[in-house]
Amino acid sequence: MESHPLRVLVVGLNYSPEPTGIAPYTAKLAEGLQQRGHSVRVLTTYPHYPHWRVADGYSGWSSAEIAGGVEIHRARHYVPARPTSARRILSEVSFGARVVGARWACPDVVICPSPALLSTAMTWLRAGVPGVGAATGVIVQDLYSAGLGETGVGGRRAADAMSILESWVLRRADGVVVIHDRFKQRVREGLGVPEDRVDVIRNWTHVPALEVPFDRSAFRHSMGWGDETIVLHTGAMGAKQGLANVVSAARLAESTGAPIRFVLIGDGKERTALEVQAGDCRAVDILDPLPGDDFVRALRAADLLLVNELPGLNEMAVPSKLTSYFSAGVAVLAATSEASTTAGEIAAAGAGVRVEPGDPAVLVNEVLRLREDSEQRLEMGTRGPAYCERLLSEEAALDAYEAWIQKLYRRKQETQR
Repeated sequence: MESHPLRVLVVGLNYSPEPTGIAPYTAKLAEGLQQRGHSVRVLTTYPHYPHWRVADGYSGWSSAEIAGGVEIHRARHYVPARPTSARRILSEVSFGARVVGARWACPDVVICPSPALLSTAMTWLRAGVPGVGAATGVIVQDLYSAGLGETGVGGRRAADAMSILESWVLRRADGVVVIHDRFKQRVREGLGVPEDRVDVIRNWTHVPALEVPFDRSAFRHSMGWGDETIVLHTGAMGAKQGLANVVSAARLAESTGAPIRFVLIGDGKERTALEVQAGDCRAVDILDPLPGDDFVRALRAADLLLVNELPGLNEMAVPSKLTSYFSAGVAVLAATSEASTTAGEIAAAGAGVRVEPGDPAVLVNEVLRLREDSEQRLEMGTRGPAYCERLLSEEAALDAYEAWIQKLYRRKQETQR
C-alpha cells in the first residue's frame, strides 16, 4: 500500500535527555520517523525525570531546539518536588494546558506516548478541533488503571475512575500501540478498545554499544567494587519498584557477612527514604544516574542485574530496564510476582530467574546461590542479547511504527470522506 511523507506531532511529558523511563524510546521514535522522510515536531517539557526537578541549563517559559534532526518545543510545566498523586495530576494538567495552547503547525498524525493520560486526553480534545482534524495514536507504556489497582494508591474508587478515563481516551484514539501482548489483552478486555485498533510493538534496547575496549576489572575497581557479588538495579526509585525490600536485603547481607553489595543507580521520589533506611550500611550503594558509556559499563561489570517490584504488581508495566538488561549480557534476577508481565518476559528470554517479591531473605539466598553457580549465570547472560536480536530490534520496531502512523492517517482520511 502506498505510503506518504507525513507531518507528525509527538506530544509527551518525557523526552531526551532524560536518561530513563520512556524518554529514550520517545526520542528514538521521533528521530527514526524523521530519518524515514517524515516531518516530525515534538511538544514536551523541560527535562525533569526521574529527579523531579528541572535539569540544569533550562530556564524560561519555553524553548526550542533541534536534536537528531527533530524540531523540539519545550514548555515549562509544574514539576512537584514531592510527587504525590494529587501533585502528579496537577503536573499533567499543567502540561496539557501548555499543549492545548501551543502552535501545532497542522499535523497529519498526533502521537501521544503514555503514561501521561490526562494530558493525552487534553491533546485528543485539541486534535478534534475543526481545522486540525489530525489522526491520533496513543502508545501505552504503562497502564494507569492497573497501576492504581495493583499499588492500592487512592483506593478502589480512584482505580475505577481512572479505568473509566483510560478507557475513554484509548477508545477515542484512531489507534493504540501497546508494548506487550499482555497489555493488548488488558486493553481489549478490560478497557473495551476494539481489537482492530490495537497493535503490539515491542520496546527495544536503547543502550549504545561501547566504542572503546572495556576493561571490566578496571571499571569495577573505579567504582569501589571488590570480589563481592554486585547486584545492580537501575532506573526510577518510586513506589512500584518497592526498593525498601532491597535495602533490607542489604542490611541482612551485612549482618550475616554475606559477600554481596546491592547497587541502586537512579533517582526518584523514594530515594531520600531509601538513603535514610540504608544509613551507614556498607552492603548498599545509592548512586546518581551515570552518563552514557559509564552506564553501559556498570551494567556489564555487575554480576547480576536486578528488577524489584512491589508484591501484587502483575499487569501495570513492563520495566523499560529489561531491554537494557538483556542487551548487557548479564543474568537478570527479578523479585516479582509469578503472574507478572515481568516474570513472563524473563522466562520467555531465558535470561534470568525469579524470586518472590517483598522477602529480603529470599533475595539474599538467591544471590548467594547464583554466586556459586557461575555456569548458570553465564548461560543466562548469553541468552539476553540473543533475545534482543530476535525480538527486540530497534529497526524492526521503527519500521512497525512507520507502518502504524500510515495506517492511522489512512483511517482518519476514510472517516472524513
